[in-house]
Amino acid sequence: MRVSRRSDVDPFIVMDVMEAARQAEAAGRHVIHMEVGQPATPAPAGARAALARAMEADALGYTVALGLPALRAGIADLYRRWYGVDLNPERVVVTAGSSAAFLLSFTTLFDAGDRVALGAPGYPSYRQILKALSLTPVGIETRIEDRFQPTPAAVAAAEDIAGLIVASPGNPSGTMLGHDQLAGLIGAAQARGAAFVSDEIYHGLQYDGRAVSALEISDEVHVINSFSKYFSMTGWRIGWMVVPEAQIRTVERLAQNMFICPPHASQVAALGALECIDELEANRAVYAENRRLMLEGLPKAGFDRIAPPDGAFYIYADVSQLTTDSRAFAAEILAGCDVAVTPGLDFDPGRGAGTLRFSYARATADIAEGLARLQRFMAQRGQATG
Repeated sequence: MRVSRRSDVDPFIVMDVMEAARQAEAAGRHVIHMEVGQPATPAPAGARAALARAMEADALGYTVALGLPALRAGIADLYRRWYGVDLNPERVVVTAGSSAAFLLSFTTLFDAGDRVALGAPGYPSYRQILKALSLTPVGIETRIEDRFQPTPAAVAAAEDIAGLIVASPGNPSGTMLGHDQLAGLIGAAQARGAAFVSDEIYHGLQYDGRAVSALEISDEVHVINSFSKYFSMTGWRIGWMVVPEAQIRTVERLAQNMFICPPHASQVAALGALECIDELEANRAVYAENRRLMLEGLPKAGFDRIAPPDGAFYIYADVSQLTTDSRAFAAEILAGCDVAVTPGLDFDPGRGAGTLRFSYARATADIAEGLARLQRFMAQRGQATG
């Protein structure tokens, strides 16, 4: 049977690393997981309790396509509390994870053949979703000096772009854009008539200062967020997007036909999660301690070429002095000390052969053990190659 050209997307390499780690664990080995951006904590207690009550009282059938009105209102209130933004809840679209939000956003904003700019390194699924929609991803190479974030000058120099995707805090870097930096990027995109998509799924997970939402700067943007990271609900597949008022009905029509509605059960849990900030802030304190350990411990293992992260739970390291094949290096680390890390090829096809991403989303004891293993392994590796 025929296969479309647009289905020819690259694999998500971190998922391959996860499978290799699973196989190692099945063989009886104890693997420390620094490969995947998944909180070790469960959904908040209030979220689970809310769903348990709803399951006894409700059939949990279809909801309206844009999501439960109470959840949309609760998300709008989050913008008031976090950013001081007065947001019309009708602009909030609840989605089946941020992945569905990207599909809706890209389908709303771009036509087949359009060129969409994004920073490199960056979240790999941006590129693959764009390709699957017959769009052309345009990588903007970022520098460690700019903390792996694009600059307005680079956006202005990009050729014939219809849109720009920016993430702050970023994945894989964890670096954030300040208000002026974000405003500069929005202005550079809008000056070219390009749509601006702001990926804010790591908001809430910041350690030095607060994250700035694109909605503090402009209403003519798409903002995408999720309950996966700060709210610790990855497998529940529930996220949201905020769109300009003029596009609400357009997005609604697409959502009706693509997804019918987000999962009702996950929406109920998400509404409960909005009331669990104390528990979630306790989780953030764990990540802050993990970050401290990583910034102290990774250089001791020889991973010292990093831009310290402001948020999320990742550190992106230049390891080009150690390897020219990050995928093989990650496999070597897993085999040598049972620590799973992600090769940079996922995030930067051009330069990722010389980079690794380390996640510190797990329990603090796991992070400490993983760092000790990495330090021993790298010391032994240095002796073997010295």
